[in-house]
Amino acid sequence: MSQPQVGIIMGSQSDLRVMRDAAQVLEELGVSFELTIVSAHRTPERMFDYAKAARQKGLKAIIAGAGGAAHLPGMVASLTTLPVIGVPVKSSNSIDGWDSVLSILQMPGGVPVATVALDGAKNAGILAAQIVGTFDQDVANKLETYKENLKAKVEESISAVSKNGWKA
Repeated sequence: MSQPQVGIIMGSQSDLRVMRDAAQVLEELGVSFELTIVSAHRTPERMFDYAKAARQKGLKAIIAGAGGAAHLPGMVASLTTLPVIGVPVKSSNSIDGWDSVLSILQMPGGVPVATVALDGAKNAGILAAQIVGTFDQDVANKLETYKENLKAKVEESISAVSKNGWKA
């Protein structure tokens, strides 16, 4: 793909099991992206450099996934003016994912992070594509088709249930 428009970052390699969903939907929608590990706690200098350089690299949005204390999305948001989409990840050291959800959701005024559901990287990818689609008509058109396909799947389900009842 061409120069990345979206950055997908995560706190550790174990988060890739969730974050690959963002990459897959961006690929499906034709949005270029880069994917890497940036730990707020173990590589803070890398996080700082990544966030500060993101706009100059041409990124339009950053998707940041993190588990446990989940400081990555908020810290990145504090260092850039780009939209940051936080993905709380239910990790092996989390409190059933609630710690991650609350860490990303409860940002102080002035440092917003758009937060999707626990392990909701697919929606983060769609939201990032919608951000890109505000200025890229090709992406906007692909999103329109994507949404129409979702509608068609629901209509097929309605038809199947209407025809077969509870056996559908």
